[in-house]
Amino acid sequence: MTINEAQDEIIDEFEALDEWLDRYQLLVDYGKELEKHPMPEADKNDRNKIDGCQSTVWFTASLQDGKIHYQGDSDAILVKGIVALLLRVLNDHTPKEILDADLYFIDRIGLREHLSPTRSNGIAAMLKQMRLFALAYQAK
Repeated sequence: MTINEAQDEIIDEFEALDEWLDRYQLLVDYGKELEKHPMPEADKNDRNKIDGCQSTVWFTASLQDGKIHYQGDSDAILVKGIVALLLRVLNDHTPKEILDADLYFIDRIGLREHLSPTRSNGIAAMLKQMRLFALAYQAK
């Protein structure tokens, strides 16, 4: 699945829900799904912590067969759902695909406008780290 196909699928899932309370619940459900593939506790350290997030968020990345495999987690269930969305869109793509991606789904599902400014800044910080990983792997 391409990055844009994943984004369009997420947009469709959110647009099917009229109420923001239902959309928040969908994010919580995504967060619960993420718990089925937990990030190793050893990776939840200061080195992998994302600065700029209201909650504690961790990301790691590894290059496998030319594609970046991310892992992420958060101590807050709503943020865990956001992490799950970002992983769904960007996981297992090449560094170039990730760096070239126009991530329009965040605005299209209304995420930025329905989160606190601090949480919106946290999304930007997570995306920045994911792109930095892609940049580093592209340079190798």
